[in-house]
Amino acid sequence: MNWEQLKTIFWLRWRLQCNQWTRRGGFLGVLIAAVVGFGAFTVAAVGFTGAFFAGLLALKDATPEVIMEVWLGVTAAFLFFWLFGLITELQRSETIDLSKLMHLPVLLGQLFVINYLISHFAISIVFLVPVMLGLALGLGCSRGPEMWLLIPLALSMVLMITAWTYCLRGWLATLMSNPRRRRTVIMCLTFSIILAAQVPNLYFNVLGHQSKFNGKSHQGMLANVVAVQAYIPPLWLPAGAQGLAEQRVLPALAGTLGCLGLAALGLRRAYRGTLTFYHGGKTRKTAAPRPAVRAAAGAAAAKSGRNFLEWRLPAVPEQPAVLALATFRSFSRAPEVKMALAGSVIALVIIGAMTIFRPMPPEVKAVKSVYQAFFGTGAAVFSVFMLVQFFSNQFGLDRDGFRSLILSPVDRRFILLGKNLALLPFGLGYGVILLGLVTVWLHLPWVVLVASLFQLATLLLLGSLMGNLLSILVPFRIQPGTLKPTKMPALAMLAMILCQFLFPVAMSPVFIAPLLDLLWDKIGGPAYVPVNLIVSVLLCGVMISVYWLTLPALGRLLQRRETKILSVVTVEVE
Repeated sequence: MNWEQLKTIFWLRWRLQCNQWTRRGGFLGVLIAAVVGFGAFTVAAVGFTGAFFAGLLALKDATPEVIMEVWLGVTAAFLFFWLFGLITELQRSETIDLSKLMHLPVLLGQLFVINYLISHFAISIVFLVPVMLGLALGLGCSRGPEMWLLIPLALSMVLMITAWTYCLRGWLATLMSNPRRRRTVIMCLTFSIILAAQVPNLYFNVLGHQSKFNGKSHQGMLANVVAVQAYIPPLWLPAGAQGLAEQRVLPALAGTLGCLGLAALGLRRAYRGTLTFYHGGKTRKTAAPRPAVRAAAGAAAAKSGRNFLEWRLPAVPEQPAVLALATFRSFSRAPEVKMALAGSVIALVIIGAMTIFRPMPPEVKAVKSVYQAFFGTGAAVFSVFMLVQFFSNQFGLDRDGFRSLILSPVDRRFILLGKNLALLPFGLGYGVILLGLVTVWLHLPWVVLVASLFQLATLLLLGSLMGNLLSILVPFRIQPGTLKPTKMPALAMLAMILCQFLFPVAMSPVFIAPLLDLLWDKIGGPAYVPVNLIVSVLLCGVMISVYWLTLPALGRLLQRRETKILSVVTVEVE
């Protein structure tokens, strides 16, 4: 490869990065990119300087165990930020699509190396590698030049992690050749990473181990870490740091050679996978199913019973019922929706674990029933708040399918009604489960539970009403496989962020019921009068009337802006 080819490829990568930042919001995007770039350079410089003086002054006389703990923390921070960046980078298998460069007189191996180098410009490397280098230099100046062996050890550990990450991305390139399977794999990986990140929270804050965490248990945890260091390659860095602090050079040298060997193995496997993928061993397109297979699948579906879209919803007109079922089926198949709902599932798992494994605090037991109503209302608000991103952008997931809606003769108010009904199972499901868990844990009276269910219905109607308005006025397209919005004007982005922040404020009227119940108790009203329940039922009835009366007006607004919404949600330029 000559210099002109190399310069052109690097210019291509730079242009892709500039387009990703500067063309999203015009001048505002340029300003944000400049601030982020300056901030990254400043944080890297401050991290290097601070780590250098920490190794030079603070760790000059530290024990080897403290040195190991410091490097263990740096390694854990690097792995955490690396996994966090990996979630976003898994959206693409290659930073530059090598198939678009195969017609050029360039060797695939050279492109592989270039793509490997420029695809790992991540936050964890920009921020934490300077910290590692500064800390190693400071320790070498204060404790002896043998500590400088931490520099090749740290760099080899980073090389090992990046090599196997690149190998993983190459393997995903072959696995995700099918677009639907690709999005499902991304969803599963993201859910696994998020769940793994919640393990410490579940261990310390949910299972109650924070009360037992003392000096003795801390030493026990360190002993367990030392016992498994030899079997976990990323932990070879803190093990080597402890060995160098004890004047033992062999652990650092062995760790460096081991990390380099694993990095070489990872790059070799990644390169072989790239050769297989781009030389025809794995094709990007999957073969279409044969007619006999499609006919057999259709016959099996016919035997299984009535189609899902043929179901009838009681007391719902046919047109919004069909649209609600179709939207619900789309939600159940979309990986980006599963990815968003995974966060709600994790929240329910944590709350459920708190209910099962942790006893109710004594101060909560002493709370009067009039105050317990606020817990039920808070649970209802929290369950609806988890669906804000769906309420506020009900057409963003339709993308090209929105054309079918505006070309259909369906009354526009029925389109909004169908969209709202599709979200009803998710809102009711999360709300009922969360209210059940809170009721069991806090022993809420049945009156509070029933009132909270009416409040949940009120919040779902209010969320649907506000979501309809936001979806019509500030629509945006959702990238397939993620929940990230595509290019948006700066004002539209600001309006969306402001509206979503004010969404909880819009749900605050539901707290009128427990507040009036508390006021009734303060003035000495009879306790047998369920003020909270009565007011909740009245609020629910008023909200039903408001929703039904405003639905025709919102339908007319949708009809006037449907072409604008179509131009936004069908844009394919990312």
